[in-house]
Amino acid sequence: MIGRSGNPTLNEKTFEREERYSGQERMSINGTVNKTFITLTILLAGAFSAWSMYFNGQDVSAYAIGGALTGFVLALIISFKPTAAPYLVPVYALAEGLFLGAISASYEGLYYGITLQAALLTLSIFVALLLAYKTRIIRATEKFKLGVFAATAGIAIVYLLSFVLGLFGVTVPYLHSNSLIGIGISVIIVIVAALNLVLDFDFIEHGAQQGAPKYMEWYGAFGLMVTLVWLYVEILRLLSKLRSRN
Repeated sequence: MIGRSGNPTLNEKTFEREERYSGQERMSINGTVNKTFITLTILLAGAFSAWSMYFNGQDVSAYAIGGALTGFVLALIISFKPTAAPYLVPVYALAEGLFLGAISASYEGLYYGITLQAALLTLSIFVALLLAYKTRIIRATEKFKLGVFAATAGIAIVYLLSFVLGLFGVTVPYLHSNSLIGIGISVIIVIVAALNLVLDFDFIEHGAQQGAPKYMEWYGAFGLMVTLVWLYVEILRLLSKLRSRN
């Protein structure tokens, strides 16, 4: 088992292997929150840049592809080498920002107002789940964690299968369609992505309690951003399916 968080970048093995490092400064929840805000600010700056270029008539497809590929490579490096997080997470945030800005602008060009709706829904879900977690309305029990992890892994396998089959011109039924079944699938994926936030909150809290090294604050911020980006993209896809039925 790779860990107790559905988010593959955050699992208990990560903090266990970091416990061997000594030092005076340790990870804190407030520090992780600050790093998260910094990371999201960089992401939004990149997104605004790509967004502006799109509506100024420039082709931003290179930013979408380049941002996605760069983000993927950096995510792998950060996941396997957390000590590099303070240096690579800001770069990752910029790459993801360019990617999100490009695809958001493309969706906005098709469906006016859809990106604002997706952003507000993402923020609302984040705040609601954070409050539910802090008040212990939702508890990250072992069964809950394992269930979300299994669902997340299943979705990842389906997306990977869809990508591979797409190279041969084969599409996975309903995954990208705007049928009622397709919309239902998107709703389920959005729910699973949202529940990963609960696991991220729990995992960061657990890391702070264990006294993980200070640089793990950047790693925790990275994990949260991975989930938020996924949630936003899935909400954007869901809204586009609903809009296309009108």
